[in-house]
Amino acid sequence: MTDTSSGAPAAPQKDHGRAGRDLRAAVLSAIVLLAAIGTSLFFFKTAFMLIVAVAVVVAVWELHQGMLAKHIDLPEQPLMLGGVVMVVVAYFYGAPALVTATAVTALVIMLWLLRRGIDGYVMNATASVFTLVYVPFLGSFVALMLAEGGTSFSAGGIDDAGVKGIIAFIGVTIASDIGGYVAGVLFGKHPMAPVISPKKSWEGFAGSAVFCGAAGVALVVYLLDGDWWVGVALGAIAVVMATLGDLCESVIKRDLGIKDMSQVIPGHGGLMDRLDSLLATIAPIWLLLHYLVFQ
Repeated sequence: MTDTSSGAPAAPQKDHGRAGRDLRAAVLSAIVLLAAIGTSLFFFKTAFMLIVAVAVVVAVWELHQGMLAKHIDLPEQPLMLGGVVMVVVAYFYGAPALVTATAVTALVIMLWLLRRGIDGYVMNATASVFTLVYVPFLGSFVALMLAEGGTSFSAGGIDDAGVKGIIAFIGVTIASDIGGYVAGVLFGKHPMAPVISPKKSWEGFAGSAVFCGAAGVALVVYLLDGDWWVGVALGAIAVVMATLGDLCESVIKRDLGIKDMSQVIPGHGGLMDRLDSLLATIAPIWLLLHYLVFQ
């Protein structure tokens, strides 16, 4: 195929093989992101909330851009502002304040949309509340996890219970991704959901389960000083919820008719393409660790 404006051949798209992405760029991007997270957690953990707040804002922007393909127009301003407020109050005031902030933000959004009139109100309001729960509400559980070690403006570090919880949460979710990727590339033959996500296989799921189980036990026993069976439960929650989160985000993209939410992270696509597993796992992982490890 040629470019009709210049007659020059169109640049062919690079084939990234069974991985489906530029592995080198993906690894470099992951290293940069993990370095930023690690630095904030170990030197000034409250600064990690700034990273979470920025992630919420970017994710809302990506969903807004994606939903425009279906003529769904999310009210970005109240979603972004309310999302940041939800993260802050969850960190400093806990779960009851998060629930209240979520309810207030939902009401503000519905009132905000009244300014646009009747046409499309139900569609836009429904999509907005969905986005509110999917991104800021679930993302705020990261703040609840970090608050397990206290909310003072302290340095943080590996001795802080909240920092340990964040490391365990991120670590077991990464283990799911790595296990699924390795097993899927090497052994993947039986698609799990070919219509939704053709590259996801049952062999990859098995790899995720093995990696999650091992990582869960190791993190709970050696990092959190908890019981081994809690680590098994952590691994089981992570592999199931991370897989469901990935599939749900794939369904959203297919329904919207887009491949990636954006291209803000080289090798990964959009931020939501990386947050799907994390958003799905954080709430049940926080619940598990809050009652079986931190108390």
